Amino acid sequence: MDLGIHGKRALVCASSRGLGLGCAEALAEAGVDLVMNARGADALDTAAGDIRARFGVDVVTVACDVTTDSGQAKLMDAADGVDILINNAGGPPPGMWTDWAREDFVQALDANMLTPIALMQGLMPSMIEKGWGRVVNITSQSVKAPIPVLGLSNAARAGLTGFVAGTARQVAQHGVTVNNILPGIHDTDRAVSLDTGVSKAQNIDLAQARANREATIPARRYGTRQEFGATCAFLCSQFAGFIVGQNVLLDGGAHNATL
Repeated sequence: MDLGIHGKRALVCASSRGLGLGCAEALAEAGVDLVMNARGADALDTAAGDIRARFGVDVVTVACDVTTDSGQAKLMDAADGVDILINNAGGPPPGMWTDWAREDFVQALDANMLTPIALMQGLMPSMIEKGWGRVVNITSQSVKAPIPVLGLSNAARAGLTGFVAGTARQVAQHGVTVNNILPGIHDTDRAVSLDTGVSKAQNIDLAQARANREATIPARRYGTRQEFGATCAFLCSQFAGFIVGQNVLLDGGAHNATL
C-alpha cells in the first residue's frame, strides 16, 4: 500500500531503539525523511546509519535530552518545518504510591506530558500553515486501565491524553491530525526492565517472569516494534485524515473491555 507520504519529513523522538525505532523504520520504508532523536549519540548514529542504508532516505540525528529547554530548542531547530511528529519517551520507574515525592512527579510530567506538548506547540503551526500534518503520541495502555505500579506514568500520560483530546479537535480543520497509540507490552528494553523487576520481587528467573506475563495477554506473546511502527505509519498516511483525537490500543487484547 502506498501511504502517500513519500518525500514528507518527520521528527521521531526516542528513536534509537524500541518502539521509536519501529516508527522510524516504518516511516522510512514509506519514503519519509527523518530527524531522529535520542539521548545516546552512539546508539542513535548506529540506528540512523542502518535506516539510511536500508531505505535510502535522508536522516538527521540530534542527540539531546529533549526534556531540557536547551534540548528542545536544539531539536525544534533541526525539525523546523516537519510534516510529521512522533512524540515518544521512556516511562518513569515503577513503584508504590508511597515511594514518590513531588520531584518524581515533576520529572514524569516533564518527560511524558510537558515535553510532547511543547513539541506540538512548536511544530504544529507550520503544519497548519501548509494545511497538512500528522502527530502521533506514544502513550500507554495505562490511560485506559491504570497499572498500579506505574503511578507516575499513569498520571503523566493521562494528562497528555486530556490535552490531545481537545487540541486534536481544534487543529483538524487545518488538515492536521493528532492521535495517540497506546502500547501494551512489547519486546523492548522497557519490557526487559519490567520483567526483571518482577523476577526479583517474586524470586523467579527472567524467562519465567516473561512467560507469566505473556499468559495474561490473549495473543499470548509480546508485540513487536515492526507491527507497532506499521500502525504508526498508517496513522501518518494519506488515508488517516479522518482519524482525529483517537487512542489506538496495541496490546494484544490485554485491555478487557467492550468499548
